[in-house]
Amino acid sequence: MEVNKILSRKIISASISGSLFAILLGLIVPNPFGEAITSISDYLFAVVLTTPLYLMYSFPAILIYGVLTSIISDKVSQMISTKIGNEKSEIIISAILHGVFGLILLLYSLGASMLFFITDRLLQKKNNNYKWFLAIKSLAIPLAVWLIFMGIVYLEHIVVGG
Repeated sequence: MEVNKILSRKIISASISGSLFAILLGLIVPNPFGEAITSISDYLFAVVLTTPLYLMYSFPAILIYGVLTSIISDKVSQMISTKIGNEKSEIIISAILHGVFGLILLLYSLGASMLFFITDRLLQKKNNNYKWFLAIKSLAIPLAVWLIFMGIVYLEHIVVGG
């Protein structure tokens, strides 16, 4: 029962943090190919265009790799903090392990892992009973983000006539 609750919470964390990560990465790196952005409208269109692409590539990795390594990080940090007799060190050890696992693609994945860690800790602090149905429903978050941004791209092409 405990495993189901943890896995459900991790999936919800992945849905939230994966969507936030794609949006933030779109805002920070709107043009990954380095072309010049000459106006605010170019910037906004680049953000809207790249966010669904970032989401398509990052979300599956965050969902699979992030959930798996987050569970490992939490279990290892619980074991270590219990062994040393300092329960308060568990969150620090877990954050460090999330960071280590997040270094796979350097800054990009490190940012995603820290966002995942923070989201998961906030959900854990709420201490809700996260069930499978809620975890499955949470997968609508990245889908909704993708649909909204792709809808904006579609509308822009209709209005501008691209």
